Amino acid sequence: MVEVTASEAYYDPYDFEIDSNPYPYWKQLRDTAPLYHNEKYGFYALSRWDDVQRELHNWDTFRSGKGTILDFLVNNIEVPPGILLFEDPPIHDLHRRMLSRVFTPRRMHAIEPLAREFCVEALDPLAGEHSFDLMDTLAKEMPMRVIGYLLGIPESSQKTIRDGADDFLSIADKEFGDFKEDPFANMFQLFADYIDWRADNPSDDLMTDLLHTEVEEADGTCRRLTRDEALAYSVMIAGAGNETTTRLIGFAGALLSDHPDQCRELAADPTLIPGAVEEVLRYEAPSPVQARYVARDAEFYGQRVPEGSAMLLLNGSANRDERHFEDPDHFDIHRTAGHLSFGQGLHFCLGAALARMEARVALEELLKRWPDWGIDYANAEKAHTQSVRGWAKLPLVLR
Repeated sequence: MVEVTASEAYYDPYDFEIDSNPYPYWKQLRDTAPLYHNEKYGFYALSRWDDVQRELHNWDTFRSGKGTILDFLVNNIEVPPGILLFEDPPIHDLHRRMLSRVFTPRRMHAIEPLAREFCVEALDPLAGEHSFDLMDTLAKEMPMRVIGYLLGIPESSQKTIRDGADDFLSIADKEFGDFKEDPFANMFQLFADYIDWRADNPSDDLMTDLLHTEVEEADGTCRRLTRDEALAYSVMIAGAGNETTTRLIGFAGALLSDHPDQCRELAADPTLIPGAVEEVLRYEAPSPVQARYVARDAEFYGQRVPEGSAMLLLNGSANRDERHFEDPDHFDIHRTAGHLSFGQGLHFCLGAALARMEARVALEELLKRWPDWGIDYANAEKAHTQSVRGWAKLPLVLR
């Protein structure tokens, strides 16, 4: 573990070494700088469970409307309308109610057999193999196929959409604030043709629903979504539905390799898998940092956070807070405590049930075939993005 002394409390989300293992740095923030100010980038950060959990609900002070990614806030990137993650009430509440009618329990129930079929197609050909990359074979593939099916994107085009989302979020080849072009333009362009085609060729998918869904305005009048609004929602669903679930499955593969006794326990009793997914979410939050715009002066620990600042709510740190969890750095599939990995309050993840189902099904199908596995960490690679963290390559060594 990295050694950090009290005088060195520091957190830099753009430092890849820190991003690969932020937990010692976050612990130092919790212990010595519970309200942290980074002078280099100008942001503040809260890292303890009580603070993060409370302020996730405080949308009136900590706003999402200017974006929930630090780069967007610091560089005043214009956020297009229709991205639910980047909205505040009252428009957020109207749009969320509308999207809740699209993410129906019927549709979520119907997608599980397809998610399982995608896993079977990916894993069955590996019988007799000694190793495979979990990320390329399953973790990236299955969520992409599920979201592609839900939205109505042809299978031949799904990889292009996923790669576009990866490029949108990646910071591996960018400097801080390196936005020479509109960061949303490429993703919107990728979806534009599909939206126009679906307008003329309706089907039983989310894009068709979005094009025919009515939204109730604040004055009580109703109207259909515009093409651009349907386009924005499709882009949001594709990006959010792919990246976080991909990283969740990768973290599960790594953690179960590192804890082989617990892995074999899950293989022997698959009913424990849903609880194991929750512990993976707590232990390694796929989206561990939530940026907010400070809409009015706030005070924490006797220090003022001025209006107009950027605040990072470190939910990944809160999930490991010793003040809230017993032995938080111990991975335990039997733990029943909650987590903040899906957020809380009005921005609680709309796709949480879908992500949980996909991770559960992926583990069920992996553990049917292999009761445990190792990881070739020498050839594994971490992904570095603006909003999620996790594995880019994760070679499983089969036993």
